[in-house]
Amino acid sequence: MLISLIGMPGGGKSTVGRQLARRLGVAFNDSDTLIERRIGCSIREFFDREGEESFRDIEQAVIAELVATSQGVLATGGGVVLREANREVLHRGSSVVYLRSSPEELFRRLRHDTHRPLLQVSDPMARLRALFQLRDPLYRSIAHYVIETGRPSVPNLINMLLMQLELAGLIPMDTVPSPVDGAEAPAH
Repeated sequence: MLISLIGMPGGGKSTVGRQLARRLGVAFNDSDTLIERRIGCSIREFFDREGEESFRDIEQAVIAELVATSQGVLATGGGVVLREANREVLHRGSSVVYLRSSPEELFRRLRHDTHRPLLQVSDPMARLRALFQLRDPLYRSIAHYVIETGRPSVPNLINMLLMQLELAGLIPMDTVPSPVDGAEAPAH
């Protein structure tokens, strides 16, 4: 089983994905981290040097490989849905969860971020709104589940996601570890 997390930059895919994988006791992969290893530099450097189209070519290859060979949880880059091939591979080959955040919430989280190439513009809020308007329908088109992130804590998001996966029958209820390590019922 592969659970793929999609959503806007700053939507929590890597943070939620890492903790979800830990709770489920499965592997975690972050496509952006794997891409950076492959290209030997940061995505921002690669964007500046080679352009977005070259980056998207590499991203498409990495996504296809990960979906074909991976189990566990996969955090994808925010723009992964821009290519139809990625949308098809993710939707067919994994359970896709869209972590949906409003542009305003994303701006609150990302206003001091200097590492995301698409947000290094004079008006990042306008850019987030434009990205959201373009990408939200694409995310929704391939998502099997949509989780509104809003302001809940990461543990609450994980619990919401686990409930969705349990209700869908993707994970048995009795296999989800307790969020509190070492908490056991007292012996009688």
